Amino acid sequence: MQKVLKTPEQSFNNLPDYPFQPNFVKVGDLRMHYLNEGDKNSSETILLLHGEPSWSYLYRKMIPKLSASSFRVVTPDLIGFGKSDKPVQKEIFTYQQHVDWLIEFIDTLNLKNITLFCQDWGGLLGLRAAVAREHLFKRICASNTFLPTGDNPPKEAFLKWLSFSQKVKNLPIAKIIQSGCVSELRPEVLKAYAAPYPDESYKAAARMFPTLVPITPDNPASQANRDAWQILRNWRKPFLTAFSDSDDLTKGGDIFFRRLIPGTKGQKHTTIEKAGHFLQEDKGEELAQVLIDFISSNPG
Repeated sequence: MQKVLKTPEQSFNNLPDYPFQPNFVKVGDLRMHYLNEGDKNSSETILLLHGEPSWSYLYRKMIPKLSASSFRVVTPDLIGFGKSDKPVQKEIFTYQQHVDWLIEFIDTLNLKNITLFCQDWGGLLGLRAAVAREHLFKRICASNTFLPTGDNPPKEAFLKWLSFSQKVKNLPIAKIIQSGCVSELRPEVLKAYAAPYPDESYKAAARMFPTLVPITPDNPASQANRDAWQILRNWRKPFLTAFSDSDDLTKGGDIFFRRLIPGTKGQKHTTIEKAGHFLQEDKGEELAQVLIDFISSNPG
């Protein structure tokens, strides 16, 4: 029987600018938290996926503007993050398992006509989910993310991050978020990012994510990502890139997407200026407007 931790609800008291009601759904035997904002009856669903080591708090600046545009806005916390359940055993956290949890989440909520916005691991998982449930997705916006196969050598910046994440005794969630931002975050905001993790035992997923990125051709996830790329190379639905100008981890990934995915042709790709890896934090309102414009320009 696996041990599963649940962050005490009081850890989330008085989070700044996070007035959203919690919602939960079962994926497998685990409880997955999500925000469900905007017009619940809208035919359009925006799915916002966070990455490492953030959670749905990252999207607090985007959700109000997107909700005001009459879309349904669904923002989950990946298993092991935010208000979702946190298994203690690291072995449960495989790339494929995270994909399976996300697909089950989409199926259980019966999400349709999805516009996916994905950043960091949100892309590594969201793009896999999109090709697995292609008929449910209308548009994709990729932001500071990638879908690696291990066939190309990783960037030095990633290797440094990988080493740090595994060697540091206490994974400093708030400091990691701050290091990925251009703006200086307020102490109460940094505290909010760290809120889901009262101690190291809650950070198994955050610890594992960097090790799951395929950086060698024989990685367990490499072939599945190659197969996903075969579908993406023929993806003709609208596909937008909105990367930031100050992220060493993913710089140039937008060009890679635009070269390979047919759906990127004719789209108004943009670079978010003065923003780091966590561009939702640095320029959330601007990013929300980019997404709104993307949807309105591709009403299909």
